[in-house]
Amino acid sequence: MTGLRVAFAGTPEFALPPLRALAASRHRIVGILTQPDRAAGRGRRLAPSPVRQEALARAWPVAQPKSLKAVEAVDELRSWRPDVLVVVAYGLILPVTVLTLPRLGCVNVHASLLPRWRGAAPIQRAILEGDRESGVTIMQMDAGLDTGPILLQRRESIDRETTASRLHDRLAVLGAEALLEALDGLVTGTLEPRPQPDAGACYAHKIDKSEGLIDWNREAPAIARQVRAFDLWPVAETRLAGEQLRIWRAEALEEGTRREPADPRSDAAPAAGTVLGLRDDALLVVCGSGVLAIHELQRAGRRRMTPRELASGCPLDGARLG
Repeated sequence: MTGLRVAFAGTPEFALPPLRALAASRHRIVGILTQPDRAAGRGRRLAPSPVRQEALARAWPVAQPKSLKAVEAVDELRSWRPDVLVVVAYGLILPVTVLTLPRLGCVNVHASLLPRWRGAAPIQRAILEGDRESGVTIMQMDAGLDTGPILLQRRESIDRETTASRLHDRLAVLGAEALLEALDGLVTGTLEPRPQPDAGACYAHKIDKSEGLIDWNREAPAIARQVRAFDLWPVAETRLAGEQLRIWRAEALEEGTRREPADPRSDAAPAAGTVLGLRDDALLVVCGSGVLAIHELQRAGRRRMTPRELASGCPLDGARLG
């Protein structure tokens, strides 16, 4: 089976497994599109994207246009003579001139089971909403936002311990495997694109940093999902005595967990955000409904630590978070 001339468009870590899988296949990578270098770190120095770093290490041609609407950017892509353009978390909109340039079109690796969670943050939104499964979709791109026909899908389960970082890594590998299978199907003509159904379509809006702030009036399972969904960024956080406290690992306790009154002389239930104390190295916190058990946290400017380590230098019983 003849290999394809593949141009690749991608930017973050998620794009690396598919890119490396292509590099190890019979297909030939003829050029890389990635976003311009961005300021990063405390010094705000320009830093290349993970995909650009990989491309430089392998001496692949690299282009970093600010927009693909520019004639120069399209001309450079055309000069690579790609049979197909593979797109993985690139971050720029592809105009029709680009979508129609390769003879096999543009193929996208998307981290959800389309049409559910079209858009920028499918992994986080799936966990936040309590989805029991996610997956990857290999899609033939069209002019819409993640609306093109489906070539291939692979599923991945989500359980009560699945974090965004773990799901991110699993889907990146799953996407790499599915991509090679889809390209084989395109070459042989055995893969038939199918339109996305209208039922179940929804949009995964970009994550805003403010979404990481915990509202203790919410139910414990929802807060636990928030912690798991944001462990990549922005990380769920609260306040302890006015100081930032990041929450890295937590779980909602089973219904019926006993909530002792904050004041033993009172029968009133403790307010949401009240710390009940330590139990088996977990910090128990009252929520609007239920109790959250925190297993790992971090004070501002400190390393990540267990609640018991935090409690050794900071009185917590009866404290209120938020």
